[in-house]
Amino acid sequence: MAKAVLAKDIFKKAYSDFVFIDGGCGSILQAQGLQPGELPETWNILHPEIIQKMHRDYLLAGANILTSNTFGANINKFQPGDIKFSLDAVIGAAIKNARQAIADVESDPATPEIVRNQPHFVALDIGPLGKLLKPLGDLDFEDAVKIFSYTVKIGAKHGADLVLIETMNDLHEAKAALLAAKENCELPVLITTAYDESEKLLTGADPMTVVATMEGLGADAVGVNCSLGPDQMFGIVEQLARYASVPVVVSPNAGLPRSEGGKTVYDVAPADFAASMEKIADLGATMLGGCCGTTPAHIKAMSDAVRTHKAHEVTPKNDTIITSYTHSVIFDKKPVLIGERINPTGKKKFKEALRNRDMDYILGEALTQKEKKADVLDVNVGLPEIDEPQMMIDVVKELQAVIDLPLQIDTTNPVAMEKALRIYNGKPMINSVNGKEEIMKEIFPLAKKYGGLIVALTIDESGIPETAQGRVEIARKIYARAAEYGIKPKDIIIDPLAMSISSDPQSAITTLDALRLIKEQLNGKTSLGVSNISFGLPQRDFVNASFFTMAMHNGLNAGIMNPGSLEMMKAYYTYCALLAVDQNCANYIDFATNLPATVAAPVAAAGSAGGSAPAAAGSGAVSAAAVSAGGSANTSELIEAIKRGLKDRAAALTGEYLKSKDALQIIDGELIPALDIVGKGFEKKTVFLPQLLMAAEAASAAFGVIKQTLAAAGGDQQKKGKIVLATVKGDIHDIGKNIVKVLLENYAYDVIDLGKDVDPQLIVETVQRENIRLVGLSALMTTTVPAMEETIKLLREAGSPAKVVVGGAVMTQNYADMIGADKYCHDAMETVRYAEEIFA
Repeated sequence: MAKAVLAKDIFKKAYSDFVFIDGGCGSILQAQGLQPGELPETWNILHPEIIQKMHRDYLLAGANILTSNTFGANINKFQPGDIKFSLDAVIGAAIKNARQAIADVESDPATPEIVRNQPHFVALDIGPLGKLLKPLGDLDFEDAVKIFSYTVKIGAKHGADLVLIETMNDLHEAKAALLAAKENCELPVLITTAYDESEKLLTGADPMTVVATMEGLGADAVGVNCSLGPDQMFGIVEQLARYASVPVVVSPNAGLPRSEGGKTVYDVAPADFAASMEKIADLGATMLGGCCGTTPAHIKAMSDAVRTHKAHEVTPKNDTIITSYTHSVIFDKKPVLIGERINPTGKKKFKEALRNRDMDYILGEALTQKEKKADVLDVNVGLPEIDEPQMMIDVVKELQAVIDLPLQIDTTNPVAMEKALRIYNGKPMINSVNGKEEIMKEIFPLAKKYGGLIVALTIDESGIPETAQGRVEIARKIYARAAEYGIKPKDIIIDPLAMSISSDPQSAITTLDALRLIKEQLNGKTSLGVSNISFGLPQRDFVNASFFTMAMHNGLNAGIMNPGSLEMMKAYYTYCALLAVDQNCANYIDFATNLPATVAAPVAAAGSAGGSAPAAAGSGAVSAAAVSAGGSANTSELIEAIKRGLKDRAAALTGEYLKSKDALQIIDGELIPALDIVGKGFEKKTVFLPQLLMAAEAASAAFGVIKQTLAAAGGDQQKKGKIVLATVKGDIHDIGKNIVKVLLENYAYDVIDLGKDVDPQLIVETVQRENIRLVGLSALMTTTVPAMEETIKLLREAGSPAKVVVGGAVMTQNYADMIGADKYCHDAMETVRYAEEIFA
């Protein structure tokens, strides 16, 4: 425990001074003789002297934190029953080696004083599992947490001082790893993610989203590593430093890799690396290290150079933020629209959908609200006769598979709340807590553990205060109690409650006054269920819209409302334009000039007595309005269903289309064009991996219907050709390969997937036996690229005419050329395009 306290001190230092982390590991071990396919972690036991020397060299170069040689150490690679290389043995040896190196350096009289006087710590290094989590892949979230938990427990048992979770390219996997660390040890945790050149993770998250989510989960430091050289990280670091209230960690690669004489080398020299890291330090990062290709020489040059600079002080940021898995919503001057339609209250069809588990209907409501420009979706599935916790989990998963909007988890069931918060991918809204002591004790611990923006209602054991000041005092009490749990005011949004003026004519005035006073006295953020104000009145939207405008003028930050209401959206767009939060009135102009496409229902239908105007209709299947959201009048319903990732809808429509079209017409005229549209969006970075994969799943569902029909008629779908895919020897990370496989199969290729950690000879034998024309090889880790080169060499020696396409985080076109590949593809869609060329 004493060491843990000391390790926390290094984080305190990082708030106002620089802390240095070591550099690359795998690239150094390669230079020391690590063979293609050999697991680097085994060297902790086989060659401890080499590992210890590497650590000593990094300490002498100025590193304060050593990362254990455990990047890939998990139960998928090292089984508990393995006598020599069990997970416990590998991690224990790794930490022992690092600890021994520290003891050697600190006790050596020849060690420079500047090194001996520095604090030194061992970080348990945890890398990604190499699998996509559901619904994008086949790994369950809780299984991922369990795998990470084994590693964390063993690392803590063997004396790690802190935990470094690194190279995460999926926000959901990063959450699983961070939860595992927080639930299984008391050590400080750093977490770094790997961005591409578009400054986003593989699954689409931007730096602000990563910061908000990871800080909400309790990360002690956040940052970026791998993927890019230091000069390509400047924009990412700026964003991290702008939004992070904890130290920012930056560990770039030494530029881009290439092959020289059969060895992997990098193109950024130590002096150039140091110069770039000085700029990164000046941007606000205080925890600095290196990743692939960096050496003790790089860390030495960096630490010497950066020490001459004054570190930026890490200060608390007061932004109120929620996120989806791709982007963030900030509660500031521009009011946030929270769609209210995913809620059974007063909605007969929605209740039926919940009872029947009709996810198409629910997704239809969500898609409609997104089209109508909702920023956030409220999610309430509370019905007495259903299993609310399970339904909440299922609906959140389904929504996040199709919709990229943040969600507001709306439930009074604490079990349902925790299950939803745990599985949610991002930082959600939590609806709600109130001033009752019992409720605060129930909800605040959940909010603290999982992160989130808490909606706090101004009601307590005495009821709802009749005065505005009374509601302010409850808000003040909620802030104070939340602080006792470590929850900051920025993560609370106050709802001063709107109640119908039909029963209390003064209620609107009281609520508006409360909005203003909460802003003036507490500097608080506020939200309201706007439509409650008109309950029991005719033409409710007229009242709602006027009240909405008055509320926004009194400081309302977010309104729970129906984005399909013409009157409400008129009020919103005109307010934003008049208050100069709609730049150049762009949104207002778009709204005003596209009313037929924007309005869910004509004004004449708006709000009969006792109900508000409905959003676009739903009838147990996704409505036409929902399916065509964001689409074109020239595209079919099937194309739009595939674009939206609606599996059941795509399958149902395909069955209908087959009654009047033949299979080839549907494939060539509907399925392939839909995939092409999504693929082009992916290439242009307007569509992200989750949407790409869900569209592919929807297309697969459509193909499944076609295959059944063809089989019944005694036919089969014609394949374009056979392709072999494999993750090379020594590498178990097959995310990229699996994505490529899904897309190639949807484009009618026959894919032979040899899996991961594949022996080169097996690849050669398969290619020859099956007369393969195209081979796809994947590698994530620097240490496994030589296995890729060896595989290509054996294919050439065997006389195979097959073209070889390569991909992976460490690959470049230059590197591909040097190892003899025919093509480097940056992503899955580029691989599909290349296959189309080969099999044209």
